[in-house]
Amino acid sequence: MPMHAQIKGAGSSVFHFLDLPVSSRLNALGGENVAIADDDISMAFINPALLTAHTDKVLQLNYAYYLAGTMFGSVMYGHNYNNNYFAAGVHYLDYGQMAYADENGNLLGTDFTAKDICLNLMYARQLGPLFRVGVTLKPIFSVYEQYNSFALGADVGGHFQTADSTFHMGIALRNIGWQLKSFYEEDLGQHTEMLPLNLEVGLSYRLAHAPLRLSLTLHNMQRWDIAPMEADVKWYDMLLRHTIWAVDIVPKSEKFYLTVSYNHRRQAEMNLTNVRSLAGLGFGAGVKIYKFRLGFAMSQYTKSNFTYQVSLSTDINSFLK
Repeated sequence: MPMHAQIKGAGSSVFHFLDLPVSSRLNALGGENVAIADDDISMAFINPALLTAHTDKVLQLNYAYYLAGTMFGSVMYGHNYNNNYFAAGVHYLDYGQMAYADENGNLLGTDFTAKDICLNLMYARQLGPLFRVGVTLKPIFSVYEQYNSFALGADVGGHFQTADSTFHMGIALRNIGWQLKSFYEEDLGQHTEMLPLNLEVGLSYRLAHAPLRLSLTLHNMQRWDIAPMEADVKWYDMLLRHTIWAVDIVPKSEKFYLTVSYNHRRQAEMNLTNVRSLAGLGFGAGVKIYKFRLGFAMSQYTKSNFTYQVSLSTDINSFLK
């Protein structure tokens, strides 16, 4: 029987690997967060305005395990000059080796590969003591067997925080851009598609007398209907699908953190009927050991399929003192 596996509007955009969380911190926060600004440089992958004075000379490595043979990782480095913050990073998705087969499923004895790569060149500037703006330029390249594509994208963002840093607010418009070279051509020329545009607004509040931080992220605000095709979704369910909720336990020393999050869209689309699962939930923890920060996160997309992600970062300045 025929089945649909698309989101409404799918087929008009490409490079959806850009939506994957690039670090354990972002994974633990539900996949996306545009408001929290601290020394975790990976947050700038989502909102370039989250580069701060604390991300100067910070180097971070990230690796994620999705399925056997699939590798996803990123590396990022920041450098500041006065009130100007710079960073460069790259994240990639390697789908591993796949076997050639004919239309009947008979293996042909040879393999092929598929890869996605995105380079991130970021800049942010402090505008007064409480507000920053940022921009990211993103060349994107994909190779799937004999097919390849190149695109140029950009992110723009802003960030505001109160003087006591208890309240943070961020906004980002991600994946602005288009293909410069498409995967294939049609009779009228190249079949070009848009990048997965995403307008996000985030709020974060840290309690003054308790080591708790609450976060709310609103994503895909440029499009109301983000449900799968032919799904009958109530308006309140659709509203919740645009939200990601997270709670952090972060002491004032910031030597460790514990995080739990809930992504309703992921839960609604990835949960299995009549099967218990943790789809939609994300868990993470991080700890500072000597001059390094180690992070770990896990989340479940379907039954018996957990995503594990680890991050390692260090402040090069600490070795220069």
